[in-house]
Amino acid sequence: MEPLLETRKSSQTVPLVVVTSTAVAVAGSFVFGISVGYSSPAQTGIMLDLGLSLAEYSLFGSILTIGAMLGAIVSGTITEKVGRRFAMSIADVFCIVGWLSIVFSKNYWYLDVGRFLVGCGIGLFSYMVPVYISEITPKDVRGSFATVNQLMICCGASLAYLLGTFLSWRALAILGVAPCLFQLLGLLFIPESPRWLSKLGRYQEFEVALQKLRGDAVDIFEEAEEIKEFTKKLVHQKEASLIDLFQKEYIHAVTVGVGLMVLQQFGGVNAICFYASEIFVSAGFSSGNSGMIAIVIVKVPMTTLGVLLMEKAGRRPLLLVSAAGTCLGCFLVGLSFLSQDFQWAKDLNIILALTGILVYTGSYSLGMGGIPWVIMSEIFPINMKGSAGSLVTFVSWLGSWIVSYTFNFLMLWSSVGTFFLFASICGFTVLFVARLVPETKGRTLEEIQASMSSL
Repeated sequence: MEPLLETRKSSQTVPLVVVTSTAVAVAGSFVFGISVGYSSPAQTGIMLDLGLSLAEYSLFGSILTIGAMLGAIVSGTITEKVGRRFAMSIADVFCIVGWLSIVFSKNYWYLDVGRFLVGCGIGLFSYMVPVYISEITPKDVRGSFATVNQLMICCGASLAYLLGTFLSWRALAILGVAPCLFQLLGLLFIPESPRWLSKLGRYQEFEVALQKLRGDAVDIFEEAEEIKEFTKKLVHQKEASLIDLFQKEYIHAVTVGVGLMVLQQFGGVNAICFYASEIFVSAGFSSGNSGMIAIVIVKVPMTTLGVLLMEKAGRRPLLLVSAAGTCLGCFLVGLSFLSQDFQWAKDLNIILALTGILVYTGSYSLGMGGIPWVIMSEIFPINMKGSAGSLVTFVSWLGSWIVSYTFNFLMLWSSVGTFFLFASICGFTVLFVARLVPETKGRTLEEIQASMSSL
């Protein structure tokens, strides 16, 4: 009998192979986090060593998102064609080549190519990792395990930021290679997604993989039959194209998946993450470093809390609390700029700005950061998962780029108006979740997907 790990989420036990497989998968999330957190601490060193102008370094920073959008477009197709494990190995190769190009770069050309390839890799990871985890984990712990994706993104970004204070930019880039190598090795030993194997009609491999993931002593007959019955129905349907996604039977799932990603990005998360230092300085701080350290201190514990609460509270309650908190956070930051405009006490500006950004960061980390990806991985049937997943992931990266690009222009227009606008979008998110987003806690993927298509 396989070793079993106790879980606080359930009276059941989780086989060690599920924990190990999740750990291997979220190595991709860790690379994602390092990639996002790399550009800020590396900026001074790269510009001095390679003689880059601010415009050239801005291209280096932003081209990651362009690569990620391209990776997102093909992520669903690649994952459905070659399987989850092989798809993650393809993403690893992109990231390894990209990081090595940065490490050995002599001019901005190698830097940009490397950053673009890393972007392609994390664009693939952003879809593959949550999908793989949701397909291998038991229903009672699926949400908690899937949210580890977001936790590892936070850890990777925080580690890059902290190590970047004393490591050179080339040494920091080598750090990005390490988890890719770990994952490539680990992929040789973890099982393929049983649901993908069932979709292809490889039922013997499917049952072996499912038994391995549930433990030798567990009777998998009922779960196996439910998965096979559901996938057999879908096999007779053609693979959904982008146009097919807007048919009546799919429109609710697509609305929820795309809607959550749009609201996640347009709620201002990238504006606050990428420009936090400038926001703190604009609000009256002498330096942005203290505020950035405070963000790191809040982010990881709150994301961890979200993981622990996922199967206790459920997806919807955490999303509602998280969205309401981000609304309050943006409102407080907006008030800090309003206070500055009316020349109220400087201490009030600082208190409002710091409180607002920390409330926003903590609230976002609790739910809105990770849960949309969990729900995306749960609601799409396997015949539409490729095209729908690609669409949702592309929308997320496109929204990230739009907000990052327009934020400085919005701040020139009105600092107060910018954050009140973000607060309004976060407030609308509360209504969107309450009206349209289903609770998926404790239900099998087949039950969730059948209920979504029947609405």
